[in-house]
Amino acid sequence: MDKVCPVVLRGEELLVFRHPLAGCQLVKGGIELGETPLDAASRELAEESGLRLPPARDLGHSDRITPSQRWHFWLMGPTSDTLPESWIHCTQDDGGHDFAFFWLPLGTPSPQGSAALFQRAADTIARALATGKPVS
Repeated sequence: MDKVCPVVLRGEELLVFRHPLAGCQLVKGGIELGETPLDAASRELAEESGLRLPPARDLGHSDRITPSQRWHFWLMGPTSDTLPESWIHCTQDDGGHDFAFFWLPLGTPSPQGSAALFQRAADTIARALATGKPVS
């Protein structure tokens, strides 16, 4: 199943969260049957963070994040400086978890305990933003 990763920026900072069981992560999720990557990005962002932001730009896709999966990246926004430094969002799916959101400067190494795919995805995002072109 393809994945989608909605990207939220605040200046040069990337929105990330701590999952209570799985460490530091980016908002991401599966693309449901009949759903476009854009629709999935909006849905996943709302479900996992509570944010409802319009899509700003397609950042492309990568087959290099996890084996046999294509990850689609969508920049969401515009964001506002009024977003808090951090917040907790309780998800309604997967039994309900409290996700602790915070901002990580772009180009910063993955926080300790992060899965390797976190760094691969963050590097893909940084590359797309730096070049201004969708990755593929």
